[in-house]
Parts: sequence; structure tokens; C-alpha cells
Amino acid sequence: MTTVAAYAAPAAKAPLERTTIERREVGEFDVLIDIKFAGICHSDIHQAREGWGKAIFPMVPGHEIAGIVSEVGSGVTRFKAGDRVGVGCMVDSCRECENCRAGLEQYCLKGMVGTYNALAENGEPTYGGYSQKIVVDENFTLRIPDGISLDEAAPLLCAGITTYSPLRHWDAGPGKKVAIVGLGGLGHMGVKLAHALGAEVTVLSQSLRKKEDGLKLGADHYHATSDPKTFEELRGTFDLIVSTVSAPLDLGAYLSLLRTDGALVNVGAPEDPVSLNLFSVISGRKTLAGSGIGGIRETQEMLDFCAERGIGAEIELIGASEINDAYERVLSSDVRYRFVIDTATI
Repeated sequence: MTTVAAYAAPAAKAPLERTTIERREVGEFDVLIDIKFAGICHSDIHQAREGWGKAIFPMVPGHEIAGIVSEVGSGVTRFKAGDRVGVGCMVDSCRECENCRAGLEQYCLKGMVGTYNALAENGEPTYGGYSQKIVVDENFTLRIPDGISLDEAAPLLCAGITTYSPLRHWDAGPGKKVAIVGLGGLGHMGVKLAHALGAEVTVLSQSLRKKEDGLKLGADHYHATSDPKTFEELRGTFDLIVSTVSAPLDLGAYLSLLRTDGALVNVGAPEDPVSLNLFSVISGRKTLAGSGIGGIRETQEMLDFCAERGIGAEIELIGASEINDAYERVLSSDVRYRFVIDTATI
């Protein structure tokens, strides 16, 4: 076991504080990663505050991890010391079920093992990226291409793949009209990726406050959802709407913006249930769907896609002592567009 410094939430809703954790010894198929940067995802806040249900404490959040391999196990063939790598939202799965065999480990039928707030195969809790080092099986480690800086790559491991996966699955591309709901950590990546895929991109945000940013990121249009005229003017417009917000929406209103056979895909997860009049989907043969991260193969595809096109996250680099302030700023939408922790400050 190796003792490393980390930032952890000791209990639900408690401020995160510096502590130490134990990392397992490097096994035959493991890689030891010196973490350089860790993104702050809204999911971290939901889980640290038990917004999504009972959680495991102490909790070391962080599933947007970028770093350098410092050691590999004797059986590792994919990586060597010095490689630039990343770790996303999962560190294991059963590897045997139908979904795992299809490269959809995120939908493992026995339940994938989260990078934090989960139990590993040995029954020990997993600890995430707000730490100096992590040991991960090579099969759940991603290669970060040279075309992306490590700090801007870290958020791709969650925000990037969470938006890339539904855009690819629902065929966003030339000739398609795509709307991204919310221009935050997830939404800004959705705009960049949908634009890079060739779609006509619209941002649907509460206000026009970030309009200039949205257009610079690649949006063709930008509308305020607080204006009732938006829903009148855009009725029946979109092939695909990806909602990145974690606040409950009037789903019927957003479904009305879809063309026949269009899809509204949720990647943001509100803490409270939402209601729906089923005529909103029956009329127009519309789809209300959800999507969760991506498999390892697709995540690598996304990283390579971003490197080829020079796409990284828009980040604000912070020291570890600023984590608690950053959480409050995320909740008040005061970040453009992803906080990333310089783990050298832990």
C-alpha cells in the first residue's frame, strides 16, 4: 500500500479537507499514475452532498483525471512509464456481460465500478482524482494524445465523453440541427463537439448572458429559454436536443422543439423526479432518452477526435485549497467553464 495526500469530504455536505489515503500496490495489470490535474464535475458535488442518494465517506471525488504513468505491472502491454494518460468515471466492470463485451462498460449489467464512491472487487471503497496518485487497471486507462494539454484534457474524461457519446449515437453531423441545453461544464463541450461533428448548433440557455461565449465555442444560434417566444419560434426545429442541466425542466416544452422522430437526450441528472405528459412524445413519435458517459473504446475515440481537431475544455485552474469555494461557484454558475485542480497543490 502507498500513502498519498488527497482532499476528501469526511461526511455528507461537509467541506472537503486535506487528508491521506491508501492506494493499493501495483498489480500485474495495473498502472500507477501521478495525477497532474483533476476536473471538478457537478457530479462530484451531487455525490459529496448525497444529492443522488446514500454515499460512502470519507469520499475523495474526482473522475476527470489526467496524469503521467510512473510504474506499470509486469503484465501491462498498453502503457509504459512516462505515458500521458487519463481516467474517467469508471475503473472496472464485470467484463463478461453482454454490454461489457460490446464495449459498453458504462452499462455493465452487474454495475460498473465508479472511480470514487464505489466498492472495488475487493470490497474496499474507491477514491478519485482529488489526490496525488491513483492505481488503475490498464483496461480502464485512457491514452491522452499529444495534441491536448493535460489540464484541458482532464474534463474530457467526463464532460467530453458524456456529450460526445449521445451526439455520436444519435448521429449529430452535417444536415442535423442540434440544440444543447445549458452552457456549463458539460454544455460548452457539447457545443464544441457538435460543431466539430458538422451539425448546426443552437444553445438554449436561461439568459443571453453567455451568448458571446457560446458563439465563439461554435454555436450558430443562441436563445434564452426564459423568453416564452423562444418556444414558439423554435417549435418543431431540432433533430436532437441534449440537455446538460441538472435542474428539472419542463420536458413537454423542450419536446415541443423537436421535429418528428427527434430525440431529447438527458445527460444532466436532477436530484428530484420530473413529470411528463406522454402526449408530448406520442405526438411526433419523439424520443425521451438518457445517456451515461461512454465505454472505454468510445472514450479513446473521443480523445483522439479532440486531439485531431485541437479541442480541449475551457478551464479555470485552481489550487486544492480553493475546492470548497469552487463548489459554491459551480452551484451559482460562476465558472467558464470547468474548474481543474492543479494536484501539485494537494
